[in-house]
Amino acid sequence: MVILWIVLLVLVVLVFIVVGRAVMLKPTAAKTIKLEPETGERAESYGKRLAKMIQQETISSRYEPEREKFYRFHETLEELFPKVHETCEKHVFDGSLLFKWSGSGKHEPILLMSHQDVVEAGGEWEHEPFRGDIDETGRVWGRGTVDTKGSLFCIFTAVEELIAEGFRPECDVYIASSCTEEWSGNGAPLTVEYLKKNGVHLALLLDEGGMIIEEPVAGVKGIYGMVGVVEKGYGDVKFIAKGSGGHASAPKKNTPLVRLAKFMLEVEKHNPFKAQFTPTVREMFRRMAPNMDFGMKLIFANMWLFEPILVKLLPTISSAGGAMIRTTLAFTMAKGADGLNVLPQEAYITGNMRFIHHQDNEESIRLVTELARKYDIETEVIYQDAPCPIVDYKGDAFQLIEKVATEVYPGVGISPYVMTGGTDAKYYKEVSENCIRFAPLYIDSQQYASIHGLNENIYQGVLPKGVDFYKMIIRKS
Repeated sequence: MVILWIVLLVLVVLVFIVVGRAVMLKPTAAKTIKLEPETGERAESYGKRLAKMIQQETISSRYEPEREKFYRFHETLEELFPKVHETCEKHVFDGSLLFKWSGSGKHEPILLMSHQDVVEAGGEWEHEPFRGDIDETGRVWGRGTVDTKGSLFCIFTAVEELIAEGFRPECDVYIASSCTEEWSGNGAPLTVEYLKKNGVHLALLLDEGGMIIEEPVAGVKGIYGMVGVVEKGYGDVKFIAKGSGGHASAPKKNTPLVRLAKFMLEVEKHNPFKAQFTPTVREMFRRMAPNMDFGMKLIFANMWLFEPILVKLLPTISSAGGAMIRTTLAFTMAKGADGLNVLPQEAYITGNMRFIHHQDNEESIRLVTELARKYDIETEVIYQDAPCPIVDYKGDAFQLIEKVATEVYPGVGISPYVMTGGTDAKYYKEVSENCIRFAPLYIDSQQYASIHGLNENIYQGVLPKGVDFYKMIIRKS
C-alpha cells in the first residue's frame, strides 16, 4: 500500500512538473507579429528591376551545355547594376559568376550567393513564367522569383547602393552566382577552385536556404526566419534485379519486378535508417515551443521526458520532420521489359537518398545494400556526396545572421534548422566553416509551394527588407 502511494505521489509530481513547464512558456512576439509587403516608390522600382531578370529565361540542364542564355542574363545584370560592374573584379567560369569587392582587409572575406539558373516551367501558369508580370497586388510573377533571382537581386542591389553611398567594407565581399545549381553542375566547384587557388578563406558564406515563413511547422503559430545550419548528404542509387525473362502468358514467381516491389515495400514498412534528434533539431523545437498549440507545447517543453517517443512518432506525423532526423530514400524511376507481354530479364529502380550526419553515406548505403540483397537485388551507386559540416548555432556567424535578421524584422523568431534539400554551399566547405543557408525574404504558403512548381511569384514589397538585410551584413562584417 505504501509503495502504491509513493508511485501515485511520483506521478502527481511528474504531471505537475510537465504541465508547469508548458504553462511557463509564454508566447513570443513571433506569434502575433504581422508582416506586410512595403508599398511605394522603392518597392515598385525593385519589382520592375527584378522583372527584367525574370524575363531572361535561364533554365539549366546537364543535357544542355549551351551557355549563351546565361551570357545574355549577365548583360541584364550589367545594365541593372552598373556600379557593381565598374567597381568589382569580375570572373566568369563557364557561365557562372564571381565578383570581388575589395575592402580594407581588416576582417576575413565574406561571400553572398544565389544561383542564376532555374528549373523548367511546364504546366498552365496564371502568368507566363518568363514574362515578368507584376499584378495589381504587387506580386512579381515568374520562374526564379523565389528560387533564387529574388535574393540574387537583393544581393546585387545591396552592393550597388553601398557603392553609390561611398561605403567601403572592412572585408573583401564576394558575390557568387552559379548557372548549374539546379543539377549540381560545375559552376560552384569551378568557383571554389579559384578561391582555393588564391588562398581565400571565408569568415561567412550566405547562400539560399530557409526563408521567413509563417507556421514553419504544423502547430507552431507565428513567423520565423529559418536559418539552415545543416545540409544532408546526397546520393542517387540504382537497384537492379535480374531473371530469366520469358513470356508473360506463363508468369513465374519472384520475377525481377516483383522482387523490386517487395524490396520497396520493405523499405516503406520497416525503414532501415535510425531516427535521432540532433542538437540543431532540439534547439529548433526549443525556440518554437512557446508558440505551439498547448498539446504540442506540453510535449516539446518536456523533451527530457518525451524525446524517445517523439523520435519514433515524428517521421509518421510529418515527412518534413522525419527528414530532419534520419536518412531518407525516395524511389524515383523504374524500368522493366520493353514489351507489354514480356517478363523482364532485368529490371531496375532508382532511389534518391539524403544522408543524415549520424548515418552518413557510407553507412546508409551499406544498410540499404544489405536489405536489397535479401531480395537478390544488386546495388549500384550512381552519385554520392557526404553530409556537409554543421554550423554551430552558438557561433559568431550564426549570431551575426540572427542579430541582423531581428533588426530588419523586429519580433520575428529566428531558428536554426536542417536543410533537407541541396544547395551550392556544399562545395564551399574547404574555404569556410560557416556556410549558412538563409534567404532573408518573407514568403507566404502559396509562394513556398510554388518553388519548382506552378505560379512562382514574390511580392515586390518584400525586396526592400531583403536589400537592407544584406547591406547590414556587409556593414557588420
